[in-house]
Amino acid sequence: MDEAKRHSVLIVDDESLDIMALTEILRPEYIVYAAKKGQDAIEAAEEHLPDVILLDVIMPEMNGYAVIAALKDSEKTRGIPVIFITGLGDIDDEERGLSLGASDYISKPFRPAIVKLRVQNQIKIRDQMCLLLEKKLDKDEFLSRMSHEMLTPMNVIMGMTQILKMSDGLGDTKEYLEGIDAASRHLLRLINDLLDISEHEKNALTIAGSFFDFDKLFCEILKNIDCDVTKKRQTLNFNIDPSIPRSLFGDKKRLAHVIAHLLTNASKFTPEHGEIHFSANVLGKDSETVTLQIEITDNGIGIPKEKQSKIFSILGLVDRSLTSESDGVGLGLAVSKCFVEMMGGKLWVDSELDKGSKFIFTCKLHIT
Repeated sequence: MDEAKRHSVLIVDDESLDIMALTEILRPEYIVYAAKKGQDAIEAAEEHLPDVILLDVIMPEMNGYAVIAALKDSEKTRGIPVIFITGLGDIDDEERGLSLGASDYISKPFRPAIVKLRVQNQIKIRDQMCLLLEKKLDKDEFLSRMSHEMLTPMNVIMGMTQILKMSDGLGDTKEYLEGIDAASRHLLRLINDLLDISEHEKNALTIAGSFFDFDKLFCEILKNIDCDVTKKRQTLNFNIDPSIPRSLFGDKKRLAHVIAHLLTNASKFTPEHGEIHFSANVLGKDSETVTLQIEITDNGIGIPKEKQSKIFSILGLVDRSLTSESDGVGLGLAVSKCFVEMMGGKLWVDSELDKGSKFIFTCKLHIT
């Protein structure tokens, strides 16, 4: 077998005879490394990144429990499966080893066939996990590329629709253009949400800071959602704490995204002539930062208690039976949760079926 394709095993034991016996069992199928001391084992694991580690417990200077604790504490080695192979056969010893993160536990004297099978099992599990990770990375890359590809034609459609809407003598056609425009904007939000989720999954999503006035930011948001509220003849009440500093520094774009999404959802699930309440208050403040708590309340359909923990997950759409709307609330809320947490806050919901919902989030901003 090609050396590059062979799996490797690190044997850690202070007894030379045990190392020799285990090496005899595992060769020539595996590349075998060996260490007699705990610190040497940690260094060997970081250098060679073996597929499995066979670890004794009783060793001088640094025992096996301390070794596995160090291995699991390191980002480089924490994913390597560790099998304890030791003369300690008491059930309490096995329980301690497994609680520290060991994948398996073998008591000495060991049977060669058992050792070989257990190593094989751990390598199969690790290979399957690596394959799943590769597929996930391929999926994320595909999702990101496709989302970028869709942005260009989507922007062209929206641009042409705006030009047509400005033309005279459209008659009934203008109503159709309004529908195209609304659907296009919704699709654009979904594409951007997909891109944000993809970036977040790759840990590539970053906060972009800018200076802004909170009152002006809220007025800009109102311009974008006022159409939805007006169409349904809803009342939007708002209360902004006057003690919020005028000049703030933070991710204005993403803060606006979260507020706009929560207000749009509130309008979507509130009946005609219903009410929506928005409030922004200072939760905490020092010389450099201010923590805001923002609440958006509606008197819509509400969310059952058993569903509330799921609506912020990427796939946690509320049941279609709760609404005739086709787009649900799941993806946008998942993105909003990501943004809020990146701004040092948290997002949660207080809701009761048929009595409305209150979405609350906090965020920390710099005072300038």
